[in-house]
Amino acid sequence: MLLLTLNGIWKMKRTDETEWIDGNVPGSVFHDLLQAGKMEDPFFRDNEYDALELSKFDYEYARDFYVENDTLDHDVVLLRCEGLDTLCELFVNGKSVLSADNMHRTYEVDVKSLLVPGKNSIHVVIKSATLYALEKEKEQHLSSCADAVPGISHIRKAHSMFGWDWGPQIPDSGIWRDISLVGYDTGRIDDAYVTQKHSDNHVSLHVKVDIQNWNNSELNLKALLMSPNGKTYEQETAVSRSDATLTLEIPDPEIWWPRHYGSQPLYSLTIQLLNGTEAIDGKSLKVGLRTLTIRQEKDDWGESFEFEANGKRIFAMGANYVPEDNVFGRINFARTEKLIKSCVEANYNCIRVWGGGYYPDDYFYDLCDQYGLIVWQDHMYACGNYDFNDEFKESIRLETIDNMKRIRHHASLGIWSGNNELEYAWAYWGWGERYGEKLQEDYLKQFEEYLPELSNSLDPETFYWRSSPSSTGRFDDPNNEHIGDMHYWDVWHGRKPITEFRTLYPRFMSEFGLQSFPSLKTVETFTLPEDRNIFSYVMESHQKNGTGNEKILYYIGEHFKYPKNFESLLYASQLIQAEGMRYGVEHWRRNRGRCMGAIYWQLNDIWPVASWSSLDYYGRWKASHYATKRFFAPVLASACEEGTNVALHVTNETLNKVEGVLTWRLMDHLSEVIQSGELAVSVDALSSREATNLDFGSVLDTKQKLRRSYLEFDFNVEGQLVSGGTVLFVKSKHFNYLDPNISAQVSETEDRFTVEVRSRAFAKFVKLDLTTADSIWSDNIFDLSASRPKVVTVLKSSLSETLTLGEFQEQLTIQSLFDTYE
Repeated sequence: MLLLTLNGIWKMKRTDETEWIDGNVPGSVFHDLLQAGKMEDPFFRDNEYDALELSKFDYEYARDFYVENDTLDHDVVLLRCEGLDTLCELFVNGKSVLSADNMHRTYEVDVKSLLVPGKNSIHVVIKSATLYALEKEKEQHLSSCADAVPGISHIRKAHSMFGWDWGPQIPDSGIWRDISLVGYDTGRIDDAYVTQKHSDNHVSLHVKVDIQNWNNSELNLKALLMSPNGKTYEQETAVSRSDATLTLEIPDPEIWWPRHYGSQPLYSLTIQLLNGTEAIDGKSLKVGLRTLTIRQEKDDWGESFEFEANGKRIFAMGANYVPEDNVFGRINFARTEKLIKSCVEANYNCIRVWGGGYYPDDYFYDLCDQYGLIVWQDHMYACGNYDFNDEFKESIRLETIDNMKRIRHHASLGIWSGNNELEYAWAYWGWGERYGEKLQEDYLKQFEEYLPELSNSLDPETFYWRSSPSSTGRFDDPNNEHIGDMHYWDVWHGRKPITEFRTLYPRFMSEFGLQSFPSLKTVETFTLPEDRNIFSYVMESHQKNGTGNEKILYYIGEHFKYPKNFESLLYASQLIQAEGMRYGVEHWRRNRGRCMGAIYWQLNDIWPVASWSSLDYYGRWKASHYATKRFFAPVLASACEEGTNVALHVTNETLNKVEGVLTWRLMDHLSEVIQSGELAVSVDALSSREATNLDFGSVLDTKQKLRRSYLEFDFNVEGQLVSGGTVLFVKSKHFNYLDPNISAQVSETEDRFTVEVRSRAFAKFVKLDLTTADSIWSDNIFDLSASRPKVVTVLKSSLSETLTLGEFQEQLTIQSLFDTYE
């Protein structure tokens, strides 16, 4: 096999211009224009609207490449395009060889007959997807996200590139993944499908290999499996005309587990296609030995919906992942790795790839395999309807085959889901009346007949779910909390209080959340000083959810005093987001068994914006991400308060019984103890229990006492604090906070800075930050009692710039809720 990459520097330009500039492949049009200074930063102020206009032009890429004589001796020379975005025509030596119209596909075409020894040329013309969508919408109206460019359901391109209620209308384009020439002799491996059968301490690994054999030659297949500790397993077999299956028997297998349930060992599988002793093609995969599916079983509450890994029922904890940038040329491994590591540090065991983006790169799934994050994988359909005509059906058939074959071997893959919110839309948004019977029937054909059948033919080992949310299908109450998964938006869109989360008992909550603003550091990247008012034109341009800013103020007003300035308002918005998510997740984890998943909306941002994310565009942790680290902790202590009654619970999401000591202290606002207690608590593996129920009605018998008293609790295992929290008996805005006079001492070791924080009174939501450097703190946005100093560390490897001890001390800032109001 010969592989000749065509990646690298090309030349590119707008088709109506004459000046060529450098173009990066893989990359994107807007990235190249930015690099050449031919467009303004689309994220700064309101430049997004100019970027949308640039998307209405056509662009072209071209380069020369050289072919050796022996390249043309191969039986087949394929031009392989792993990502063309989206309406692309390709020419080799002036001859049209390919017309592409689906961003999610891999295209291959034999170009051997067009190549010549020596210098050759390739030319790619990219038509405007924006104009295409707008024109198709005139022919036939199809619904899509109300915040997107109309007509996007007509084109197989990441929907969110055209705008969403958290993203701008900046539809980039380009050659966004690898492009290469691949030469083959005699035959090649077309695909390998790995399945596994588990029995007592033994795994049979079946490797079904599909091949192309152009000359009907006698070929062999060889499979070599290497365990994490270096032990090898090998098998070789003759090939029939088109396929063969090899079976590798693995005694004493090392089992892959989701994060916090065990380790994530990965086996290296190498498959070779042999012509005699010569390897003419090969394929390498990383494989985790495990069983992973969705379990649905009738019970007292309806029907369960839960991940089951290696026979153990898993409570899924994670968030919804959206594309990391509107400018696709800026998405890369290092950036995604930083994102996944932030998930790992915040105790995720699951991540949902939302259906309005794109199928991520291989390295995304490799990272999820490595770190033990179960992947909920949507197919790429969201919030729109689709005309299921023959041309569309064939396009998505090939798209589905390409991506399911590419992704299905990953240990982390836990579920395929047909779409995001389409069944919900047909059931509840009045689509039946607006769009008619034909499109409604098209939905059923596409998502309840065609895609399930196709999915079962490609990956029968992985559970397929028709839509998210769904219950029993065919538009029958798809958001039913007793069966299937649920999206809940009455908190936020419906302005219900965050306490409403505690009235819900979903079997699996796959979307919920509240918005917040990003940090001042992030806001400063896209604003001028005069823009820094949440109702300015620029700030409203960076808020895509209609009345979102008003909703943020509403929720702040429900819980906190009016912030004294712009920075305090940003901070308070993050606090209400963190509190809302905590209310929901702690409640659902207390009800483990009835509810078995909490996947919040959303993990990340596509640009700097007010949104539901817990990590902003630059990967900075919002208050909610630090809260996530606490409420997703494998062992969680939580409180359910009602009036002066507080029930303390401990939830154990590990495979081992946990035994520890639960301590509590009722204190006044000076952190002087009114009452205290402790008790030994034992919690079985994979369970939750109420540890104690406390009634302070006889002690907190006046309004004044209620407004100046709080409960602090901790759960310690073997002398180590593993979880804890505080409870107020009134809304935070009515609590009588005193000036905590917080102080800090900073020390340094080789790999970290350590900060010891003290206060003179109870301090709520203590925030540590650095004025210019970015950092990840071991804990942050925490409550602090005067009697209990807090020690927090920052790994030097997490800093965005190198700091001395003196520089760290100089940059350190500390604030609490008390500092946000006059």
